[in-house]
Amino acid sequence: MTIAPERPRLRPPAEKSPPPGPEHRRTTGSLRASDVYAVLGAAAASLALTWLVFARLLPFSGTVGFALVAYVLFLGLYALLVSFDEDGPAVRDRIAGVVVRTFGLVLLTVLVFVVAFTLWEGREALVHLNFFTQDMSLAGPLEPLDVGGILHAVVGTLEQVGIALALTVPTGIVCAVFLTEVPGAFARLVRTVVEAMTALPSIVAGLFVYATVILGLGMERSGLAASLALSVMMLPIIIRAADVVIRLVPGTLREASYAMGSSRWRTVWHVVLPTARSGLTTAVILGTARGVGETSPVLLTAGFTAELNALPTSGAQVSLPLATFELVKSPEPNMIARGFGTAAVLMLLVLLLFVLARIAGGRGPGQLTKRQERRRAEASRRDAARADRSAPVSPRSTP
Repeated sequence: MTIAPERPRLRPPAEKSPPPGPEHRRTTGSLRASDVYAVLGAAAASLALTWLVFARLLPFSGTVGFALVAYVLFLGLYALLVSFDEDGPAVRDRIAGVVVRTFGLVLLTVLVFVVAFTLWEGREALVHLNFFTQDMSLAGPLEPLDVGGILHAVVGTLEQVGIALALTVPTGIVCAVFLTEVPGAFARLVRTVVEAMTALPSIVAGLFVYATVILGLGMERSGLAASLALSVMMLPIIIRAADVVIRLVPGTLREASYAMGSSRWRTVWHVVLPTARSGLTTAVILGTARGVGETSPVLLTAGFTAELNALPTSGAQVSLPLATFELVKSPEPNMIARGFGTAAVLMLLVLLLFVLARIAGGRGPGQLTKRQERRRAEASRRDAARADRSAPVSPRSTP
């Protein structure tokens, strides 16, 4: 019995696909036109309803109350409009997004207002060159703005903050490394003390240095004593922030370093600290921001003077925050203008310090500077040349 071969099945002819039309760009963002319309509609309706309540229905008044009522009505109306197209979780997500963006906008507005108000009030003093090149030794309360300046305060702030950073940065980073790399009961005790000192009032730090250093050890009021008071305030901030940053370094990097035979201190120096460099810079910035604007510790430990004192180890020395405090207390308009100008200079100086800190330590792990890249390339060429010279020469084959 023979089996007939199976006949091949005939496939229907494939339909020709239509020619491709013009491509349409797809929008990858989550913002849609309906979202914009919902926000604008809710804002307009809330303003109209609030005006109706304040002006026609109830005897309410006040700008703050108007803004709060309008914002609450805006949230309710926006949730109602979004619920027409979305479900419950999406509505709650949109409301949370609006609230977070509102808080961010309010904080940005306050920051811009503070900076603009300070610059505007101090504009009359900032336009004079002597404001940056002279001190207040020859300028009285009734002197015009073309006499006197804040050179003594700028020098005092730079010296005091510089000495405080020289004391707190290495100490804080070493303490943070100890808390992270050497766990134990003593490390937990130190971490608890550091967290408690984070909320230490500035006046307590000034009184501590005044009682121990000035009264106890007999040191006179000076910029060095003020630097010690600022260090007491800056040190817990730097330790706490650096501790958090170092703990974020992946443990696999440490394990890889230990597997290659490196010791603990070489692992910390060559692996942990370079990886956390950007975060450590942020820790230093936070500590500097805590100490650079303090007034009471400097007043208790450094005193006040209207003359330039560039020697931080002896004599009274003033800082920019303290000079601002003393100048604004005066009832004279010129002194008040000098005070706001001093505050503006303090803000610009802090901004400059932050930019320099970011430039110095803002690179991420593995990112090299141009000089480091050139050194790395030169080292690679030397290694390649040395490998070529030490390579064995294969003997020629004899016929």
